[in-house]
Amino acid sequence: MQTKSLNILLEEANNLVKRLNYEEAIKLIETSKTVIIDVREESEVFNQGLIKGAIHIPRGLIEFKLAPNSSDNPMHIDDETNILLYCAGGYRSALAAKTLLDLGFKNVYNIGGFNEWCNSGGEIQVHL
Repeated sequence: MQTKSLNILLEEANNLVKRLNYEEAIKLIETSKTVIIDVREESEVFNQGLIKGAIHIPRGLIEFKLAPNSSDNPMHIDDETNILLYCAGGYRSALAAKTLLDLGFKNVYNIGGFNEWCNSGGEIQVHL
C-alpha cells in the first residue's frame, strides 16, 4: 500500500473541494439552505468563538457525527444543503470537506480560516 504525505492529501482535497471567499460564502448563506461547520478543536472555539450560526464538530469527529440523507441527522442535511467548513487556516477544513465528499455529501465547500472570516467583517459568536 502506498502512503501519502500531508501535502499530497491537502493537494487532493484542494483539487476536489471548491474554496469560497467571504463574499461567495455570504451569498450562499443568504440565498440557500446552508450549514456552517467549525472543525477546530474545542479549545480554539472556546478561546475565539465561532462564526455566527456555525456548529462545532471537531475534525476528528466529522465522520462519526454526520451521515448523508440519514434519519440520524440533527442538522437535516440533504442533497440541497450547502455545507461550508472552516478551521483556523483552511487546512483541516479542506481535509474534512474531502471526507464529507467521500461519504457522499454534495455541495461541500471550504471557506478557509476563522481569522480570514473575521478580517473580512464576518460576524462571530461566543461558543455556548
